[in-house]
Amino acid sequence: MRRILVAGVGNVFLGDDGFGCAVAQQLAGEPFPPGVHVEDYGIRGVHLAYTLLEGYETLVLVDAASRRETPGTVFVLEPDFAHAETLERGESGFMLDAHGMDPEMVIGILRDLGGSVPRVRIVGCEPLDVTERMGLSAPVARAVGRAALLVKQIVADECARDVSPTPTSLQPEQEVLK
Repeated sequence: MRRILVAGVGNVFLGDDGFGCAVAQQLAGEPFPPGVHVEDYGIRGVHLAYTLLEGYETLVLVDAASRRETPGTVFVLEPDFAHAETLERGESGFMLDAHGMDPEMVIGILRDLGGSVPRVRIVGCEPLDVTERMGLSAPVARAVGRAALLVKQIVADECARDVSPTPTSLQPEQEVLK
């Protein structure tokens, strides 16, 4: 059984930054195979790092992220944190911001705690408005369903990795939905 953590992240008080939280909330009631856990982490980066200590093979982060695309564009990234330089404790942000949610900071904290870095897939959405307000803009709200379907496909592909070593159907930095 493959252990997969789907983590919705972001700040619901900053408009479209709450995208990952909205996707996690939509997925929370969906059936997933054993070993798959879905949770809305919001801005709780330290909590996410401690959860990763429980031993997950894959982390699917869902977040709003600007890549200068059309607002509402959904994309998949696969950063290589496993081979990145280890961050120093001060660089990881552990001492500076216990509520930060930068993925590199979370991985830095995980390493600081002695944890293993899982395979990381990021399902992102181009935001329109990240000003202080609650609620997603119209294009980002429409992207929630597309992102949820994409997360389900990634989970299915990751679960299939246990059965056979065939490549996943999603290629890093190539899956873009508008």
